[in-house]
Amino acid sequence: MERVFKRKIYDDLLAWKQTSHGQTALLIEGARRVGKSTIVEDFAKKEYKSYILIDFNRASKETIALFDDLMNLDYIFLALQTTYQVQLFPRESVIVFDEVQKCPQARQAIKYLVADGRYDYIETGSLISIKRNTQGITIPSEEDRLTMHPMDYEEFRWALGDTATVPLLKLHYDQHVPLGPALRTKMREFRLYMLVGGMPQAVNTYLDTNNLQKVDEMKRKIIRLYEDDFLKIDPSGKVGKLFMAIPAQLARSASRFVPYSTIGSVGEDKLIELLSALEDSKTVNMVYHCDDPNVGMSLTKDLFRYKIFMADTGLFVTLAFWDKSYAENVLYEKLLGDKLEVNLGYVYENVVAQMLVASGHKLFYYTFPKDEKHNYEIDFLLSRGNKIVPVEVKSSSVRSHVSLDAFCQKYAHRIAQPILLGTKDWSHDETTQIIPVLLTQFI
Repeated sequence: MERVFKRKIYDDLLAWKQTSHGQTALLIEGARRVGKSTIVEDFAKKEYKSYILIDFNRASKETIALFDDLMNLDYIFLALQTTYQVQLFPRESVIVFDEVQKCPQARQAIKYLVADGRYDYIETGSLISIKRNTQGITIPSEEDRLTMHPMDYEEFRWALGDTATVPLLKLHYDQHVPLGPALRTKMREFRLYMLVGGMPQAVNTYLDTNNLQKVDEMKRKIIRLYEDDFLKIDPSGKVGKLFMAIPAQLARSASRFVPYSTIGSVGEDKLIELLSALEDSKTVNMVYHCDDPNVGMSLTKDLFRYKIFMADTGLFVTLAFWDKSYAENVLYEKLLGDKLEVNLGYVYENVVAQMLVASGHKLFYYTFPKDEKHNYEIDFLLSRGNKIVPVEVKSSSVRSHVSLDAFCQKYAHRIAQPILLGTKDWSHDETTQIIPVLLTQFI
C-alpha cells in the first residue's frame, strides 16, 4: 500500500505560498525517490482549487514543445488544460513541473510565467544543477529553492504512528535530564531508523512487510536508480564509482576520502567537477576539512580534503554490503542487537551527518597533529554564534574524548561547548556534554 507520509517540508511549501503570492516559483531539489513529487502533489491537492502536474519523464512531445515559444501564453494554458483535462483558475491553481531538468525550456519559461501572474508554479528536480541540464538556458531569478532530505527521525516515528517520542526526547534535551531506563528502548527504536532509513519507499516496505530483507531489496532498487543517473551525467562512470566507494572509504578510518584509489588519476579541475556532480545529486553529504576552526569556516574549507557520507543511512547500510547477500550483511544483526564493534562506528558517523544536515548545519571537520605519525580528529564542527561546537561521535560505550580535550586546550577561547555523541545516557564531565546520539537533531 502506497502511503503519503507527513513531511516537515509541507510547512515550508505553505509558507512560500502565503508569502510569495505568485511572485516567485518554488524549486524543490533532492535525490531521486526522496518524496518530492508525492509531497508536492499532496500540497497541490490540499491547498489549491485545481492543479496540473506535468511529469517531464512522461510528458508528450507536444507538451514539451509548448515551452519552445512563449509568445502566446493563453494558447499554452489552454493546451495544458485540454491535455490534462483540468480547469485552471487565476490565483487559485498551481502548475507543477515535475522532474523539470528533463525540460530545460520549461525551467527557463518560469521567468515569463511568473510575470504573467495567473498561476503558481512549483518545480521538482533531481541532479538539476548539473551543467548538461542548464547549458544554453537562462536560470530564472524568480525562483525560490528548497532542498528535500530523506525522512528525519521524527518523520520516521510519525510514519510508524508515534507522535510522542521526539517531543519527549526534546524535553530531556532541553532540561538536561537523562533518559534512564527508557534509553535502551529508545536507542533500539533509533537503530531501527538507521537500518530502514528515511527513503519513503523503504519505510513503506517496512510498514507493509515488517521484514528487513524486503526493505533491503527496495533500497537496492533505489541505489541502482542512482547508478543509472550517474551514468547519464558522467558516462565515464567515475561519479558512480565515487558514490559506490563511500562505505569502503569510511571503513579505512582515514582522515580523508582518497578519490584516486577509486577512479585513478584525474586532474584537479576534473576532480572538482566530479565531486560537484556527486554533491549536486543530493545523494551524499560532503564534510570538508576546515583549515582554521573559527567562525566563518566556509572561508577556509579545503576542497581537496573531505569526507563523504551518504544522505540516507539506510541506503548506507545496504551499500556497505553491496556485493553480499542480505544474510551476510552483519550491520542488520549487530545494530538490532546493539553489538556494533568500534570498527563499524562509521555507521553512527553517517547518521549524525544526516541528522545535522537535516537540521540545517553545514558540515566541517578538523584534524591536527598528535605526534609524528598520528593526528587528533574532530568529527564535526558546528557554528554557534561567534563560537564553535566541536563534536565527536562514538559507537561504543567508551566515554573518553582525547581529541576533544586536545582541541579544547588548543582553541579554548573559540569553543562554546564540546559534545560527545554516543550510545550512553546524558551526562556531563568537567569539560564535555555526553549526549545520546538519538538527540543529535537538537544540538
